[in-house]
Amino acid sequence: MGTDVGTALEPDPSGLAMYALQPSTAVARPVSTAWEHGKRAFDVVLAVAMLLVSVPLLALMALIIRLDSPGPLLFRQERYGRGGRRFTILKFRTMYDGVSPEIHRRYIAKLAAATEDDGRTLKKLTGDPRVTRAGAFLRRTSIDELPQLINVIKGEMSIVGPRPALGYELEHYALEHFERFDVRPGITGLWQVSGRNAIGFVGMLDLDTEYVRTASPRVDALILLRTPWAVARGNAA
Repeated sequence: MGTDVGTALEPDPSGLAMYALQPSTAVARPVSTAWEHGKRAFDVVLAVAMLLVSVPLLALMALIIRLDSPGPLLFRQERYGRGGRRFTILKFRTMYDGVSPEIHRRYIAKLAAATEDDGRTLKKLTGDPRVTRAGAFLRRTSIDELPQLINVIKGEMSIVGPRPALGYELEHYALEHFERFDVRPGITGLWQVSGRNAIGFVGMLDLDTEYVRTASPRVDALILLRTPWAVARGNAA
Protein backbone atom coordinates (compact mmCIF):
# COMPACT_ATOMS: atom_id res chain seq x y z
CA MET A 1 0.00 0.00 0.00
CA GLY A 2 3.00 2.33 0.24
CA THR A 3 4.51 4.38 3.04
CA ASP A 4 2.51 6.66 5.30
CA VAL A 5 3.00 8.47 8.56
CA GLY A 6 1.54 5.58 10.54
CA THR A 7 4.17 3.08 9.44
CA ALA A 8 6.89 5.54 10.48
CA LEU A 9 6.05 5.26 14.19
CA GLU A 10 8.78 3.57 16.20
CA PRO A 11 7.89 0.80 18.67
CA ASP A 12 6.43 2.28 21.84
CA PRO A 13 7.17 0.68 25.24
CA SER A 14 3.79 1.83 26.55
CA GLY A 15 0.52 0.11 25.72
CA LEU A 16 -0.40 -3.15 27.36
CA ALA A 17 2.47 -3.14 29.89
CA MET A 18 1.80 0.45 30.95
CA TYR A 19 -1.93 -0.13 31.11
CA ALA A 20 -1.57 -3.29 33.19
CA LEU A 21 0.48 -1.44 35.80
CA GLN A 22 -2.19 1.17 36.43
CA PRO A 23 -4.45 0.50 39.44
CA SER A 24 -8.10 1.20 38.77
CA THR A 25 -9.24 4.63 39.99
CA ALA A 26 -12.95 4.11 39.36
CA VAL A 27 -15.61 2.33 41.33
CA ALA A 28 -15.95 -1.02 39.62
CA ARG A 29 -19.19 -1.44 37.69
CA PRO A 30 -20.61 -4.91 37.07
CA VAL A 31 -20.06 -5.94 33.47
CA SER A 32 -23.14 -7.31 31.76
CA THR A 33 -22.30 -10.24 29.54
CA ALA A 34 -25.57 -9.75 27.69
CA TRP A 35 -24.66 -6.10 27.06
CA GLU A 36 -21.17 -7.07 25.83
CA HIS A 37 -22.52 -9.68 23.41
CA GLY A 38 -25.38 -7.46 22.30
CA LYS A 39 -23.07 -4.52 21.63
CA ARG A 40 -20.71 -6.72 19.62
CA ALA A 41 -23.55 -8.18 17.53
CA PHE A 42 -24.93 -4.70 16.89
CA ASP A 43 -21.47 -3.47 15.85
CA VAL A 44 -20.99 -6.24 13.30
CA VAL A 45 -24.46 -5.96 11.79
CA LEU A 46 -24.30 -2.17 11.50
CA ALA A 47 -20.72 -2.16 10.17
CA VAL A 48 -21.51 -4.71 7.44
CA ALA A 49 -24.68 -2.84 6.46
CA MET A 50 -22.86 0.50 6.32
CA LEU A 51 -20.06 -0.95 4.21
CA LEU A 52 -22.52 -2.42 1.70
CA VAL A 53 -24.51 0.81 1.45
CA SER A 54 -21.32 2.88 1.16
CA VAL A 55 -19.75 0.97 -1.74
CA PRO A 56 -20.51 3.68 -4.37
CA LEU A 57 -19.24 6.41 -2.02
CA LEU A 58 -16.11 4.43 -1.18
CA ALA A 59 -15.36 3.95 -4.88
CA LEU A 60 -15.84 7.66 -5.57
CA MET A 61 -13.59 8.69 -2.68
CA ALA A 62 -10.93 6.25 -3.83
CA LEU A 63 -10.95 7.85 -7.28
CA ILE A 64 -10.74 11.37 -5.82
CA ILE A 65 -7.79 10.42 -3.60
CA ARG A 66 -5.98 8.85 -6.55
CA LEU A 67 -6.46 11.96 -8.68
CA ASP A 68 -5.58 14.40 -5.92
CA SER A 69 -2.13 13.18 -4.86
CA PRO A 70 0.18 10.18 -5.32
CA GLY A 71 0.22 7.52 -2.64
CA PRO A 72 -1.87 4.70 -1.16
CA LEU A 73 -5.64 4.93 -0.80
CA LEU A 74 -5.61 3.85 2.80
CA PHE A 75 -3.77 5.31 5.75
CA ARG A 76 -2.57 2.67 8.20
CA GLN A 77 -1.46 3.61 11.69
CA GLU A 78 -0.70 1.77 14.90
CA ARG A 79 -3.14 2.57 17.70
CA TYR A 80 -3.90 1.18 21.15
CA GLY A 81 -7.25 -0.46 21.84
CA ARG A 82 -8.98 -2.45 24.53
CA GLY A 83 -6.58 -3.74 27.17
CA GLY A 84 -3.78 -1.63 25.66
CA ARG A 85 -3.45 -4.02 22.72
CA ARG A 86 -1.98 -2.62 19.52
CA PHE A 87 -3.83 -2.75 16.24
CA THR A 88 -3.62 -1.11 12.83
CA ILE A 89 -6.34 1.46 12.24
CA LEU A 90 -7.59 2.07 8.70
CA LYS A 91 -8.63 5.41 7.24
CA PHE A 92 -8.74 6.99 3.82
CA ARG A 93 -5.44 8.79 3.30
CA THR A 94 -5.86 12.52 3.93
CA MET A 95 -2.19 13.53 4.01
CA TYR A 96 0.62 13.55 1.49
CA ASP A 97 2.43 10.24 1.32
CA GLY A 98 5.50 9.85 3.53
CA VAL A 99 5.01 12.91 5.77
CA SER A 100 6.32 12.91 9.34
CA PRO A 101 4.08 12.66 12.44
CA GLU A 102 6.29 15.19 14.28
CA ILE A 103 3.90 18.14 13.82
CA HIS A 104 1.12 16.26 15.57
CA ARG A 105 3.45 14.75 18.17
CA ARG A 106 4.69 18.24 19.16
CA TYR A 107 1.14 19.55 19.20
CA ILE A 108 -0.01 16.83 21.60
CA ALA A 109 2.96 17.57 23.87
CA LYS A 110 2.02 21.27 23.82
CA LEU A 111 -1.57 20.52 24.79
CA ALA A 112 -0.54 18.11 27.52
CA ALA A 113 1.96 20.62 28.95
CA ALA A 114 -0.56 23.46 29.04
CA THR A 115 -2.35 24.54 32.19
CA GLU A 116 -5.49 22.59 33.05
CA ASP A 117 -7.77 25.32 31.70
CA ASP A 118 -5.80 25.75 28.46
CA GLY A 119 -5.58 21.99 28.04
CA ARG A 120 -9.37 21.84 28.00
CA THR A 121 -9.95 24.69 25.56
CA LEU A 122 -7.11 24.74 23.05
CA LYS A 123 -8.49 23.72 19.69
CA LYS A 124 -7.60 20.86 17.43
CA LEU A 125 -4.62 21.29 15.13
CA THR A 126 -5.67 23.36 12.11
CA GLY A 127 -3.86 24.53 9.00
CA ASP A 128 -1.83 21.30 8.88
CA PRO A 129 0.38 21.52 5.75
CA ARG A 130 0.47 17.73 5.52
CA VAL A 131 -3.23 17.54 4.62
CA THR A 132 -4.17 17.31 0.93
CA ARG A 133 -7.04 19.18 -0.74
CA ALA A 134 -9.12 16.02 -0.90
CA GLY A 135 -8.03 15.16 2.63
CA ALA A 136 -9.44 18.40 4.03
CA PHE A 137 -12.86 17.50 2.60
CA LEU A 138 -12.64 13.91 3.83
CA ARG A 139 -11.81 15.08 7.35
CA ARG A 140 -14.48 17.77 7.41
CA THR A 141 -17.16 15.24 6.47
CA SER A 142 -15.60 12.35 8.45
CA ILE A 143 -15.71 10.18 5.31
CA ASP A 144 -12.07 9.31 5.97
CA GLU A 145 -13.31 7.24 8.94
CA LEU A 146 -15.40 4.81 6.89
CA PRO A 147 -12.63 2.19 6.43
CA GLN A 148 -12.65 1.78 10.21
CA LEU A 149 -15.79 -0.26 9.72
CA ILE A 150 -13.36 -3.04 8.79
CA ASN A 151 -11.68 -2.61 12.20
CA VAL A 152 -15.14 -2.95 13.78
CA ILE A 153 -15.88 -6.18 11.94
CA LYS A 154 -12.48 -7.57 13.00
CA GLY A 155 -13.32 -6.84 16.65
CA GLU A 156 -10.59 -4.22 17.13
CA MET A 157 -13.05 -1.34 17.43
CA SER A 158 -16.68 -0.62 18.19
CA ILE A 159 -19.10 1.77 16.53
CA VAL A 160 -19.25 3.80 19.78
CA GLY A 161 -16.33 4.20 22.17
CA PRO A 162 -13.28 6.27 23.10
CA ARG A 163 -11.01 7.56 20.34
CA PRO A 164 -8.26 5.03 19.45
CA ALA A 165 -5.10 6.13 21.26
CA LEU A 166 -1.76 6.99 19.66
CA GLY A 167 1.35 5.58 21.29
CA TYR A 168 3.03 8.95 21.83
CA GLU A 169 -0.04 10.24 23.68
CA LEU A 170 0.17 7.67 26.48
CA GLU A 171 3.05 9.34 28.30
CA HIS A 172 0.84 12.38 28.88
CA TYR A 173 -2.08 10.47 30.48
CA ALA A 174 -3.19 11.05 34.04
CA LEU A 175 -3.79 7.85 36.01
CA GLU A 176 -7.56 7.86 35.53
CA HIS A 177 -7.27 8.22 31.77
CA PHE A 178 -6.04 4.64 31.43
CA GLU A 179 -9.62 3.55 32.16
CA ARG A 180 -10.41 4.29 28.50
CA PHE A 181 -8.70 0.98 27.66
CA ASP A 182 -11.40 -0.96 29.53
CA VAL A 183 -13.56 -0.87 26.38
CA ARG A 184 -13.02 -1.07 22.63
CA PRO A 185 -12.26 2.26 20.95
CA GLY A 186 -14.99 3.63 18.71
CA ILE A 187 -15.55 5.37 15.38
CA THR A 188 -17.77 7.86 17.17
CA GLY A 189 -18.00 8.70 20.83
CA LEU A 190 -18.79 11.19 23.55
CA TRP A 191 -15.86 13.45 22.58
CA GLN A 192 -16.84 13.52 18.91
CA VAL A 193 -20.41 14.64 19.62
CA SER A 194 -19.48 17.13 22.35
CA GLY A 195 -17.77 19.78 20.23
CA ARG A 196 -14.61 17.98 19.08
CA ASN A 197 -13.03 21.00 17.36
CA ALA A 198 -13.18 23.10 20.53
CA ILE A 199 -12.07 20.47 23.07
CA GLY A 200 -8.43 20.06 23.95
CA PHE A 201 -6.36 17.03 24.88
CA VAL A 202 -7.30 16.88 28.57
CA GLY A 203 -10.97 17.44 27.81
CA MET A 204 -10.93 14.63 25.25
CA LEU A 205 -9.43 12.18 27.73
CA ASP A 206 -11.90 13.24 30.43
CA LEU A 207 -14.84 12.61 28.09
CA ASP A 208 -13.43 9.21 27.10
CA THR A 209 -13.13 8.29 30.77
CA GLU A 210 -16.66 9.55 31.44
CA TYR A 211 -17.96 7.33 28.62
CA VAL A 212 -16.29 4.23 30.08
CA ARG A 213 -17.81 4.91 33.51
CA THR A 214 -21.32 5.47 32.16
CA ALA A 215 -21.43 3.16 29.10
CA SER A 216 -24.86 1.62 28.50
CA PRO A 217 -27.26 0.98 25.62
CA ARG A 218 -28.92 4.33 26.37
CA VAL A 219 -25.63 6.26 26.25
CA ASP A 220 -24.61 4.56 22.99
CA ALA A 221 -28.01 5.31 21.45
CA LEU A 222 -27.77 8.99 22.41
CA ILE A 223 -24.27 9.26 20.94
CA LEU A 224 -25.39 7.61 17.69
CA LEU A 225 -28.36 9.97 17.43
CA ARG A 226 -26.11 12.99 17.96
CA THR A 227 -23.38 11.86 15.53
CA PRO A 228 -25.03 13.00 12.24
CA TRP A 229 -25.68 16.45 13.68
CA ALA A 230 -22.08 16.68 14.95
CA VAL A 231 -20.77 15.75 11.49
CA ALA A 232 -23.08 18.27 9.81
CA ARG A 233 -21.84 21.02 12.13
CA GLY A 234 -18.24 20.04 11.52
CA ASN A 235 -17.56 18.97 15.12
CA ALA A 236 -16.22 15.65 13.93
CA ALA A 237 -13.87 17.14 11.39
